[in-house]
Amino acid sequence: MKKAMVSVLSVVLALTMAACGSKPAVPAESSANGAAAGGAAKEVTLKVGATAVPHAEILNSVKAKLKEQGINLEIKEFTDYVQPNVQVAEKQLDANFFQHTPYLEQQNKDKGFNLVKVTGVHIEPFGGYSQKIKKIDELKDGATVAIPNDPSNGGRALALLEKNKLIKLKDGVGVNGTVKDIVDNPKKLNIKELEAAMLPRVLGEVDLALINTNYALEAKLTPTKDALFIEDSNSPYVNILVARPDNKDSDAIQKLAKALNSEEVRTFINSKYNGAVVPAF
Repeated sequence: MKKAMVSVLSVVLALTMAACGSKPAVPAESSANGAAAGGAAKEVTLKVGATAVPHAEILNSVKAKLKEQGINLEIKEFTDYVQPNVQVAEKQLDANFFQHTPYLEQQNKDKGFNLVKVTGVHIEPFGGYSQKIKKIDELKDGATVAIPNDPSNGGRALALLEKNKLIKLKDGVGVNGTVKDIVDNPKKLNIKELEAAMLPRVLGEVDLALINTNYALEAKLTPTKDALFIEDSNSPYVNILVARPDNKDSDAIQKLAKALNSEEVRTFINSKYNGAVVPAF
């Protein structure tokens, strides 16, 4: 009996010592709660403004990829070049994708914005189009030539007219020229400045229009086929993703930038636009 009692006491003592020397077990419920607390990151919505073609199309091509990374890409389409910057500056949008650096710099200067480039994505070669002539030699004296009325694209159009020997600009103005800088106009061309988005619509009313590629594509024009002349691939007008200084380095914006500079986007641009839009990365 004593022996049995000693055995029982020995077992109890051993169990007690073992319990004191070990860490308390964590209940399964607590582990689950901890995982939930630290759990998957909440999906972030990223609002980006863009013109429809090709910008919104390019953004749509990375939407699924970003979704896998916890980013809900919300694309707001615009038909003008003014509101996308206004809405990013006013924090109605997180970023925009529709413009090149010269235009952004002019907008920052004129409107007092402080918007910044995040990354370059593509180049849209600027071209001259007509429904009245088949080649530039057929352009008559006194012909009406429509160009964009914003300073950066207007200067770009004039520089392209000069390159094709239709006008001569004041020395040194380059792509910053205005109609006032035209020093020689041998054909007495009537230069008409209009909002960029309107140019495809007035193509039948003018003799020649210099149109941004995004608006040309929207009008079902193929720059490499329909343009009488076009910028080459050395154009400095790279279209850029734009944000604010306070959010340009955010995780969501940087993931978008990386996606836009991916091999998948390079393949998408090359296959969809056949040289009318050229990757810039």
